[in-house]
Amino acid sequence: MFKNKILMITGGTGSFGNAVVRKFLDTDIKEIRIFSRDEKKQDDMRKYYSNKKLTFYIGDVRDSLSLDNAMVGVDFLFNAAALKQVPSCEFYPLEAVKTNVIGVENVLNSAVKAGVEKIIALSTDKAVYPINAMGTSKAMMEKVVIAKSRNIDSEHTTICCTRYGNVMASRGSVIPLFINQLNNNQNLTITNPEMTRFMMSLDDAVDLVLFAFKNGENGDIFVQKSPAATIGLLANTLKKLSGNKKSEVKIIGTRHGEKLYESLLTVEEMAKAEDLKSYYRVPADNRDLNYDKYFEKGEKKISKAIDYNSNNTEQLDEKELTKILLELKEIDISLKAWGAK
Repeated sequence: MFKNKILMITGGTGSFGNAVVRKFLDTDIKEIRIFSRDEKKQDDMRKYYSNKKLTFYIGDVRDSLSLDNAMVGVDFLFNAAALKQVPSCEFYPLEAVKTNVIGVENVLNSAVKAGVEKIIALSTDKAVYPINAMGTSKAMMEKVVIAKSRNIDSEHTTICCTRYGNVMASRGSVIPLFINQLNNNQNLTITNPEMTRFMMSLDDAVDLVLFAFKNGENGDIFVQKSPAATIGLLANTLKKLSGNKKSEVKIIGTRHGEKLYESLLTVEEMAKAEDLKSYYRVPADNRDLNYDKYFEKGEKKISKAIDYNSNNTEQLDEKELTKILLELKEIDISLKAWGAK
């Protein structure tokens, strides 16, 4: 499917972009374009991979002209550009809107204009029942994506969303923080030991995007079924793997805009979601504004459905969590240094 094709990743210098590059660089793909505003990270990637298939474009999703220049000839697009840090977005909500909402509108307009075949926009669990600025901006991003999908020619372009929660060992994950604290004999700072998070690897995140890419129709939202664990268990499991007996687990209290658990699908979405074994697909509501054309008796499914969250999914025990942690490529160096592998 990707043979001799050009793939562009906005925000491609982040954890997700690097995971995609690792997966595709040695395939028969023609070119991977990394679009971002961070020239230092681009230069680091250029030197690290040293591959002619990898090209770099400096720009910002807030600037539609920079997108237009980079979009020429692109076949497929993964939009990973976002302001993701919850506390930062709480203090600067308009900046979140500029990147996560207006920026995505710019990306979609540029991509449709350039004739891009498939567009996958990356969303987050925080868009479900949002309580913070980051989640609210991502919820609006999803609405922008679905609205745009209704107004394009489906024969030429397909736009979908993927939604996932905690991605283990990514920049936004607590795992790199815990590892750094353990390596420096500092206390492990957690906000609430009973807080649950989905345990999904970066490779799983890429697989979700690829599944949406292959199976998605306009306006679809895809979610991967993932196990979860408490933050307390995660901290203590890493502490045990490290062999560190000096660091203690310290509870510091909930941060700005932080949720006790992650939700990936609302009750309403679960009522209409299609179960695809390892994934859920939520089709778009493609009715128009002429509601009098539709007769509804009421939806019994909604009253019976429950949302899909990190509290009601499969819960990992210490042995299962240890196995997942030992398989993470992103922390392999630390695990070997600890003698855990």
